[in-house]
Amino acid sequence: MNLRPEYPRPSFRRDRWLNLNGKWEFSLDNGVSGDARGYATKPHFDSSINVPYCPESQLSGIKNIDFMPSVWYAKDFDLTEEQLCHRILLHCGACDYATQVYVNGTKVGAHEGGYSSFSFEISAYLCVGKNRIVIHALDDVRSHRQPRGKQSEQYFSAGCDYTRTTGIWQTVWLEFLPDLYLKNIRIDATDLSGRVYFQVFLSEYAEDTALRVEVRWNDLPAGTITCPLEGTVTNAMLEVSPVHFWAPGQPNLYDVKYTLLRAGKEIDQVYSYFGIRRIDISGQKILINGKPVFQRLILDQGFYPDGIYTAPTDDALRKDIELSMRLGFNGARLHQKIFEERYLYHADRLGYIVWGEYPSWGVDYTQPHALHSVLPEWLECIERDFNHPCIVAWCPWNETWNKAQISSNISVVYSVTKAADPTRPVIDSSGGFHAFTDIFDVHDYEQDPTAFAERYTRHANGDYFDPFPGNQSAYTGSVPYIVSEFGGTRWKTNETYETHSDAWGYGNAPKTPEEFCERYCRLIETLLKNPSISGFCYTQLTDVEQEQNGLYNYDRTNKFSDEIYELMRRSTSKRAAIERE
Repeated sequence: MNLRPEYPRPSFRRDRWLNLNGKWEFSLDNGVSGDARGYATKPHFDSSINVPYCPESQLSGIKNIDFMPSVWYAKDFDLTEEQLCHRILLHCGACDYATQVYVNGTKVGAHEGGYSSFSFEISAYLCVGKNRIVIHALDDVRSHRQPRGKQSEQYFSAGCDYTRTTGIWQTVWLEFLPDLYLKNIRIDATDLSGRVYFQVFLSEYAEDTALRVEVRWNDLPAGTITCPLEGTVTNAMLEVSPVHFWAPGQPNLYDVKYTLLRAGKEIDQVYSYFGIRRIDISGQKILINGKPVFQRLILDQGFYPDGIYTAPTDDALRKDIELSMRLGFNGARLHQKIFEERYLYHADRLGYIVWGEYPSWGVDYTQPHALHSVLPEWLECIERDFNHPCIVAWCPWNETWNKAQISSNISVVYSVTKAADPTRPVIDSSGGFHAFTDIFDVHDYEQDPTAFAERYTRHANGDYFDPFPGNQSAYTGSVPYIVSEFGGTRWKTNETYETHSDAWGYGNAPKTPEEFCERYCRLIETLLKNPSISGFCYTQLTDVEQEQNGLYNYDRTNKFSDEIYELMRRSTSKRAAIERE
């Protein structure tokens, strides 16, 4: 059974790999006693699960929505003698939350964090023929010591929290490598003259090594360089020609092949791509490649009715972007979740901008331990996704209050994020208390279009609107201003979802589709017409369980007629005041 068969890391692709998705053995461990009972060496578990879908999901074959503090997985697989001639890495796209991995009864590694990818070299623990991997995951969303994003702390999903995800929820796979291999390559393609900078990381120190970089544009040569490698980290630069910029709606991408040479012999090859794209801030404007771009974002929660956190197919990831673009949006705020890297790949290919956001809800951000819970994993996420041109901002926190207690934590994470990636703006805490931020954003769910227009008319005249007075620093007009959550208007069209509570959305529901459309268009156009606003993020792309305020149903079917959607698209696509040069 080959589930989610596509290559999981398209920005750093090799040909030799083995997908381990499909049927795994599975066991609940509600007493968290599996270690004491020898589960790491247990020859057989009684249940089974479809990986990479979480046990809460329908696609997993289990659909257990109760709290699961401890779960165990096991998979038997065969290796040939030829495969064992390579260094073998075990990769896991994501496993929520604290993970321990065993190979043939020996612990080979541990990882903390439910959203970042991780890998372990397991070559020394494998043998020809049958091998066994056991994965143990601990998860406690009620501890307030681990990030949970929008996973519910209650038994049922409630309010704007939804069904939980426990354990493995992204692809598990093996990669077969040479003795010396390319560990990572960071790409800085922000120089609009066409100079592209590469930071090359080797698996270990080796002499007489070099890297050949071959770049192609539309399958034609666009530049090549061969440079010697010094130590385990080397910097290189290549000028590409012709020069084409990546921008919203203009997904100009270069293909690149890296070849690692040792004593002149090719020993490793990796395939990737990049886009030449630069982000700057000039007063209240956000510039992409030197031109002001109004960010027409949709809030995307990344939940699916059958897979919960995991898209049922790779096509489903792409379709979500296409549904958004159909309505005139040029990007998304990826809300309280680190999305699968395949999503970012499709965004790169479609010219769709996104905010990369950490799932900070669940952590008690007023306490010192919040930094321990957030920073290590957040840095792993930044490193994984650094090369994707679609990401135009980082957002480590969401809706944090009590400024006297949290300003130090907010400031530290902002500063570390800027140090990890100086090429992108950082929103320190979306809609919450702003300590230091490159973009000032607010959340405003006012449903009356007239009242909404009045407050932002005052904003355009320098009377800046603060929806939470006393809870955040005042806006001074010195940085871009984005209304990063608004709308959220309830519109329920069916009864297809299992829910314990009534459907809800913000404000009073319109009485007709036409009334919904009128409210939507008036709210949208109020912000587009305002010369002091740089972008918005409408809540939200789809319904999610009991929260039924999406522009599409949870199953991605239409809520409205084609005529209504066309009126929405026209409003969303109108030229913004800040884009007029």
